[in-house]
This record gives sequence, C-alpha cells and structure tokens, in this order.
Amino acid sequence: MANIKTTADVAEWLAKKTAEAERHVDQTTAQTPKQMFLPGLEEAMRALPNHINRSSLFAPIARGRRRFHRQQEMVGRADVVVSYTGEQLDEADADLMLQLLFDARKHPLGHAVPFNRAALLRSMGRATGSTQYEWLHRRMKALTEGTIFIEARHKDGTKKYRIGHTKAFHILADISYDADTEIYTYTLDPRWIIMFDNREYSLLDWNKRLQIGTGQDLAKALQRLFATSNDSPQRYGLDWLKGKMQYEGRTRDFKQSLDRAGLELKRLEIVTAMKIERSTKGKDQLAVWLSDEHRHSVAL
Repeated sequence: MANIKTTADVAEWLAKKTAEAERHVDQTTAQTPKQMFLPGLEEAMRALPNHINRSSLFAPIARGRRRFHRQQEMVGRADVVVSYTGEQLDEADADLMLQLLFDARKHPLGHAVPFNRAALLRSMGRATGSTQYEWLHRRMKALTEGTIFIEARHKDGTKKYRIGHTKAFHILADISYDADTEIYTYTLDPRWIIMFDNREYSLLDWNKRLQIGTGQDLAKALQRLFATSNDSPQRYGLDWLKGKMQYEGRTRDFKQSLDRAGLELKRLEIVTAMKIERSTKGKDQLAVWLSDEHRHSVAL
C-alpha cells in the first residue's frame, strides 16, 4: 500500500482485494467436496433451500413450449436476488431436484452420485417406460445446462453470500449416462451447501406431495412456499404471488386456481384453511393457516 495516497486510492485498492478474495472463495468452494448434513431430512421428507422455494425458479407453468431465460431475475423476496439462465423450469423439475438432492445426502457434494433411472422415476411416483425415460433425460440435461446466480443479504442490507458470481453455478454440475447399465451419474456443485446453511431450507412431506392430484401443480408450488416458514397464518400479496407462480392469465382465473389448490391442500391436511382477503392497504392477499402436522415438519 506504499503508493496509495488518497482516500479514493484506498477505496479502489480495498474493492480490488475484496473482489479477489471473493473470487478465490467462490472458486475454491466450488472445487472442494462437502458432506451435506440436513437435520430432519428423513426417508419421508425432501428439502430445498428456502431462497429457491420463495423464488419463481421452479413454477407451475402451463404445459407447452417453455421460455428460455437469459440472466432473468426471478420473482422472490427483496433480500435475495436469484438470476437464471436456461429453459423455464416447472414443478416436475422441482420434484426431480428434490429427489436428486435427497439421493445425494450420503455422498459429499462434488462427488458423482449414481442412480438407476427406473428406480428414480418410481421414487417420484412416476411410471417407467420409453416416454418417461425420454422425459428424464431431457430434464437432466436442462438442469445441467441451467445456471443460477444468487446474492443474499442480511436484514441490515449487508451481504450474506454470493454464488455463481465468479464461477458459473449449474443446478447440476455434471451428468453422464451408461446405456448398457441404464445408470446415470450426476454431480452437485459443493456450493449448494451454502444455500442450506443455518437451516435455511424447507422440509417437505414427500408422501403428501406425491398424493397431490394430477393438474394440481399450483398446489405443489404452494406446498413448497408454505414450507419456508413455520408462521401460521402466512400472508402473500396476490400480485407478488401471481408473479412468483409465473401465471400470465387473468387475475380472476388465478383466484379460481388458488381456490382449487387450497381444496387440494386441505384434503391432504397440509393446510387447515386458505382464503383471499383484503390487506390493510386494500390489496388482495392470500392468507393460509397451516395444519399442526405441517408446522411441526417445517420446524424440524
């Protein structure tokens, strides 16, 4: 620092050193295998980081042609920025990711994890056969091609962590498939552990998720969202919720879809009540009351 003479010089030097340190930590963490220990993650449970479940990264999108996002900032909480490049992801992709993370729990992140494609599909409650195998291969490729950038901040605005800023973060770091044995192997970036740290993850009742009816992807998305908090009731602005769910239709149709999803979640005793009400500012919002069983699983 001998040649630094002004306050501006000091600030520039500090910024440069901070960026260098950040780059070193990001790249080193990405290359260092980590064991993932998630309290409460038992056979009947699955888990995703809260910041993922609160964002629109996975959404109950309509069937048909998917959009391709390019460094698109996802809808989410104000204290977290999630940007995504890749093919639009739906709730079936969320199911796949939940199962892949679960299967990886006994392997250090960064090491290859093997699985039999038929066994994996059955664990997701899906049929086996050529159509499903083709779907699985497409989605594994999409998750490998998809890259995300996440920046999380503390309540006071200070930075908590950044992932993918200096080294690309792929949802799946790598995949391979052996046609002779029908075995896939996949690798998860060790930086996943950062998002799960400090118990910042949602526990989902897997058996109940598998019982959610066909055509009820909105109910699946709401299950993931509600699991990010043990609060009951929870309230979400309808405009925000519509954006988070990537719903592009009319608001009145979205309300009807929410009513149907609420009935499904009540049938499975994930919630006890769910309704649209007016906020103190006169805006429509969704209010939900969780079942005691669901609150217990979230709190584990």
